[in-house]
Amino acid sequence: MARSRILAYAGEVRHLVRLALPILLAQVAQTAMTFVDTLMAGQVSAVDLAAVSIASSFWLPIILFSQGLLMAITPMVAQLNGARRADEIPSFISQGLWLSLLISPPALLLLYFSPVLLPWMDVAPALAHKTAGYLHAIAWGLPAYLVYQVLRNYTEGLSFTAPTMFIGFIGLLLNIPANYVLIYGKLGLPALGAVGCGVASALVFWAMALSMWWFVVRSPRYRHCRLFQQCPWPQWSTLKRLSLLGLPLGLATFCEVTMFTLVAILLASLGTDLVAGHQIALNFSSLVFMLPLSLGFATSIRVGHALGEGEPARARRATLASLLLGLCLAMLTATLTWQGRHWIASRYTEDTMVIALAAQLLIFAAIYQFSDTVQVVSSGALRGYKDTKMIFAITMVAYWGVGLPVGVVLGLTDLLRPAMGPQGFWIGLISGLTCAAGLFSWRLKVIFFKNR
Repeated sequence: MARSRILAYAGEVRHLVRLALPILLAQVAQTAMTFVDTLMAGQVSAVDLAAVSIASSFWLPIILFSQGLLMAITPMVAQLNGARRADEIPSFISQGLWLSLLISPPALLLLYFSPVLLPWMDVAPALAHKTAGYLHAIAWGLPAYLVYQVLRNYTEGLSFTAPTMFIGFIGLLLNIPANYVLIYGKLGLPALGAVGCGVASALVFWAMALSMWWFVVRSPRYRHCRLFQQCPWPQWSTLKRLSLLGLPLGLATFCEVTMFTLVAILLASLGTDLVAGHQIALNFSSLVFMLPLSLGFATSIRVGHALGEGEPARARRATLASLLLGLCLAMLTATLTWQGRHWIASRYTEDTMVIALAAQLLIFAAIYQFSDTVQVVSSGALRGYKDTKMIFAITMVAYWGVGLPVGVVLGLTDLLRPAMGPQGFWIGLISGLTCAAGLFSWRLKVIFFKNR
């Protein structure tokens, strides 16, 4: 009996790794695109580099909220595929595409007119001009990005995660020459600087969307779903269902992103060295976060597929196996972070004061990897169960009700002890993530009991 259970869990771990590894590599490709944009814009001038950075603070919350609205497609497709109801999948994907088209105009307008806020931020006119140009350029790639996300969620819902990886690297390979031509003004084109970076990103998004479209139409793996053989008009009942499932995910993502943005804003008044040290620790922890994030996506797929097959016990086993695997990885990455914190910090800067501060904050980054792993894997499992309203509720309570207030009190006030600066905010982050991990675990326990 014990041997069979061990083998069952080992099998789940194997499936999770098979699903998560391509997603992880796709995340690496996406991060590399951001790195390439920053590096190549920085070669032009500090103003162009700052324009890309400021524009990202507008672009990311809008695009991640829109992307979150579409994330419900993955568990829905996974459950239909597990239930051998592939004939119903094309309808959901068609409606997902309609939803992406309905989302695009308001998101595009919001992004296009967001530069009106720049004067209120005391941004210099030259920097504001380049930032606005970048946002206006990249906005035209937003519809394509959302279409790509719908098709990506479709392929991942069918447990095919390799296309996401391949097309992610196609995007990266196209991004480099497009940036080179448009930023520096090659092949007879004018040098656009940061604006060229936005144009290149928009073109890459269209290329990725068209590549994914071609792949799902041409590959024999998808023929059983008969996608795009019919093009139904919007079905408002299905759109409502998708929206009700996706809206909490979009809001949860938005809350998470804006919390980290607000922390950076609150720290800005404490001095350049403190902000730089915080940014180094946050950037490195974001890289490490790709591991549990990819595992969370894989968990959502496995849970949805198992529930579709009518096997709640296997869905529970997939969740527990993912948590165990994630915590083992967290043990490894936390140990490496702790032991190598000075070396890691020195890769970012040669300033000894910034290195010392970043090394202190990386201790907190090592600690919070455990809570972060539990909360992201658990929320992935809850997506598989389509329990999205609780994901939003728990995210709001944990991040905005616990994490941010604790960070502000410890970091900026003397209420409990002398203001701790960045260390106080990192304690707040750990508190919020730990709260989220505990609440998500509690919610999973309730769902496991209901689905025995």
